[in-house]
Amino acid sequence: MIPRYSRPEMAAIWSPESKFRIWFEIEAHAADKMAELGVIPKEAATILWEKGANAEFDVDRIDAIEREVKHDVIAFLTHLAEIVGPQARFVHQGATSSDILDTCLSVQLARAADLLISGVDRVLAALKNRAYEHKDTICVGRSHGIHAEPTTFGLKLAGFYAEFARAKTRLETAREEISVCAMSGAVGTFANIDPAVEAHVADKLGLTVEPVSTQVIPRDRHAAYFAALGLVASSIERLATEIRHLQRTEVLEAEEYFSKGQKGSSAMPHKRNPILAENLTGLARLVRMCVLPAMENVALWHERDISHSSVERGIGPDATVHLDFALQRLGGVIETLVVYPEGMQENLDRLGGLIHSQRVLLALTQAGFSREDAYHLVQKCAMPAWRGEGRFLDNLKADKDVTEKLSAEILDSLFDLGYHVKHVDFIFARVFGE
Repeated sequence: MIPRYSRPEMAAIWSPESKFRIWFEIEAHAADKMAELGVIPKEAATILWEKGANAEFDVDRIDAIEREVKHDVIAFLTHLAEIVGPQARFVHQGATSSDILDTCLSVQLARAADLLISGVDRVLAALKNRAYEHKDTICVGRSHGIHAEPTTFGLKLAGFYAEFARAKTRLETAREEISVCAMSGAVGTFANIDPAVEAHVADKLGLTVEPVSTQVIPRDRHAAYFAALGLVASSIERLATEIRHLQRTEVLEAEEYFSKGQKGSSAMPHKRNPILAENLTGLARLVRMCVLPAMENVALWHERDISHSSVERGIGPDATVHLDFALQRLGGVIETLVVYPEGMQENLDRLGGLIHSQRVLLALTQAGFSREDAYHLVQKCAMPAWRGEGRFLDNLKADKDVTEKLSAEILDSLFDLGYHVKHVDFIFARVFGE
């Protein structure tokens, strides 16, 4: 994790202190149920909570033990015994390391998902607010980066809102799928631990039980989780890319807020660069980078191996921390985005009315021309305007074949911007349900 791109709330989930606290809770809840079942003395479970619930686990001490024993869970249990005393011999009865590690990872990923969903909520709120603000702000739509037909800036943002609404659903689904507990012992047969212990631990931690853990929670769950994160990152990049394009000098329809005292370049004092959107693009790449390793983790050997372990120690914190930061940054970018309706109008006029070519084409077909002939006539008048040789409307009015079917008044009516945005309210109702 890079501190520059880490928010304290998310980083805390992945801290050693947090991890060891979750490990303790798993072991303590399991001890409670085992005591209830008569597997261990009730006194042992009571003392475990009394001495461990508020204990400060010494990360350095655990690391020192691990350097000797070469096993992280044993190192923790050894340190826990130093805190709890003789009753610690009843801890971890019938469990295996993966029971602790995998259940802990489920808790961490579920908690991370909660923060990510909150981040998406911020983005959604910002997009909705700005979409309604600019619902009727007409701008040019582009396909292949080239002027196409008019749309509104609010409609652009409404489209992103719909996409991030899907992102939220994916994160909620991923959270549900990853929120599973495994406490089934070696090779997952429950030979030395009662299934009731697993159910109890799951309930206490807000998880469900893994139907067949085989000693590890199947990694298709984790792959789906990281795939969901990768999709959210791609949505972030798509929106960031739109902002970067709109901020280009030649376009300048919107730009990131440039604060007082901010400097854009060490060499050129005039620069106002889309640095936040560019940063978001880079962060999205880092998140997506974690998806393929998660997919490759699915194919473990037999009932368990640890080829996934080193991967998850990296991608778990990295993907969630980077995506959490990116979502919060994106929310801020949208909230403060500076929009230039006058620049949008200037760009609408840039091609001399060519954005209305389809309306003219359709009107000519309605007037009796074949589509092929109508297309030829419109293109014949459009290409000179494209080259800056007159305005499209004037070229149409000067063409006898066109004016034979369409009067000047009809041609004028075909250049009405309002025609293109007459269904914006309908689309908004579909997106926002209002």
